[in-house]
Amino acid sequence: MISIVVPAHNERSVIARTLSQWVDKPASDQLHVVVVCNGCTDDTANVARCFGPAVKVVESDIAGKTHALNLGDQNADMFPRIYVDADIVITVDAILALARRLNEGEVLAVAPTAEINLTGCSWLVRRYFGIRSRLPSSREGIGGSGVYALSEEGRRRFGQFPDLTADDTYVRLQFRRDERQTLPHVKSTVFAPRTLLQLIAVRTRAYRGTFELARLFPELRANNGAPNNRTLVALFKRPRLWPGLLTYCGVNIAAQCNATIGSRRGDHLWQRDETSRVAVSDSIK
Repeated sequence: MISIVVPAHNERSVIARTLSQWVDKPASDQLHVVVVCNGCTDDTANVARCFGPAVKVVESDIAGKTHALNLGDQNADMFPRIYVDADIVITVDAILALARRLNEGEVLAVAPTAEINLTGCSWLVRRYFGIRSRLPSSREGIGGSGVYALSEEGRRRFGQFPDLTADDTYVRLQFRRDERQTLPHVKSTVFAPRTLLQLIAVRTRAYRGTFELARLFPELRANNGAPNNRTLVALFKRPRLWPGLLTYCGVNIAAQCNATIGSRRGDHLWQRDETSRVAVSDSIK
């Protein structure tokens, strides 16, 4: 059996899309799915319960992703254990591929490669992701794909999830590069923010998580992946890429400044993209 933990905060518009990939499919009987509805003010839990006994629904009044991940661990008994964001699409076959790789025993943590869905996105957002796809960081699935999977030994690498913004980066940095792997042939679908402002907000959250990790767990930096800087400089030698490069750099500079200012003020606002959820929400009303 494979345990899947799905933290969900007000995810009515997307939770059915996620769960429908795993329920009543071939090999669904190999999955134990736990949806942790944390601090929801909508009917996420009711939508998840519509999938019947194949999905265990846990509810908590406390809103917080890492709190939900810890509750999920308490209600998930199987390994490999796979953590999936509620707005991500990943198939049963992809889940099974992640589990098989872990069961081979050579690595302790694996993730799929993210396929970025740009439907409805602005021209500038498309340019941003066009550059991102060329960078080393785009090939780090733990922290980019919305999914990561741990073996039982890998899960023992740390205790409870600490109260952090970037749980996925925290998990990735628990493992050396030879202990973790992103599988290029296994995909998850990530839905990009549709507007530049929403993209900046999401990147602000990412930078805030990075700053937080550097402050609280500086020793983990030893497990960082390859930096983007050298590749970015090389891309500037290609003039046709300049519009995308300027967009990419501008978004990240703005997000970095926002995160720095927010950290100094002690802001803890969770900046979630809603634009990529609108079409799904409208279609089920």
